Amino acid sequence: MSITDQDLQFFVLALKNASSYDLSEYSDKSLKRRMEKILTDNNMDLNTLVGTLKTNKEFTERIVREITVNTTELFRDPQIWQTLKYRILPRFKNNKTINIWHAGCSTGQEVYSMLILLNEMGLYDKAKIFASDINSDVLNQAKKGVYKYRFNIGYLDNFDKVIKQNPFNYEEFNEVPYDKYFDIDKVKDTLIMKKFLTEKPIFRKHDLVKDGNLFFAKFDLILCRNVIIYFNYSLQNKVFELYHSNLYPKGVLVLGMHETILGPHATKFEKLAQFYVKK
Repeated sequence: MSITDQDLQFFVLALKNASSYDLSEYSDKSLKRRMEKILTDNNMDLNTLVGTLKTNKEFTERIVREITVNTTELFRDPQIWQTLKYRILPRFKNNKTINIWHAGCSTGQEVYSMLILLNEMGLYDKAKIFASDINSDVLNQAKKGVYKYRFNIGYLDNFDKVIKQNPFNYEEFNEVPYDKYFDIDKVKDTLIMKKFLTEKPIFRKHDLVKDGNLFFAKFDLILCRNVIIYFNYSLQNKVFELYHSNLYPKGVLVLGMHETILGPHATKFEKLAQFYVKK
């Protein structure tokens, strides 16, 4: 079924009244697409959906989780990770600590990619890793660090490109075995992160719309990739303000491949591809 603007407003208002979630500044286009999927998957019309929101808290939480779930993968967009390895992270090597926030971390592959990279660069012990998402299901999966091997098999190429190869010197090759960082069981279809990786990050449930900085820390690096694409212009600017005020001077914000800072915050950062350095 197709969702009208009126349907969308009706749903967003009902959700706001039934819970603590306010999706009014999410992008209409992506919200409509997700709502259509929810109505189809649950075999419901809009009135039944809204009626159930009012009476069933667990159902409401599940619907919010379905709306806010985003996919991620190990070393997604290898060129971003290569830039982090050779141009961004070396800036912090003389820091006593390196504070990194993964905002909208989803199932956590990005968090573990970062930890693997930091470890290879000798920066693991200096790093404090914070990760957050609005969706408690994906956070629980992120904390466990257990993934489907077959889903991730294609992404091991990304690991090779970032950890083993040097795009600036093809003769250089580091033989880093996968089992240094995760255990693969092809029969059980599992890829399980090593304990020293899963113990490191601090995970928190966090709503970018209203929660501010829950970690009581300032950051050298904030990654928020493929999240703001779901927000409208005014909410994007609120979030950019949150990041700007919680980055150290010369701290770096990383956005997704199809995201950019428009509006008043554009002048507060120096742009290097998908990287924004706080002026």
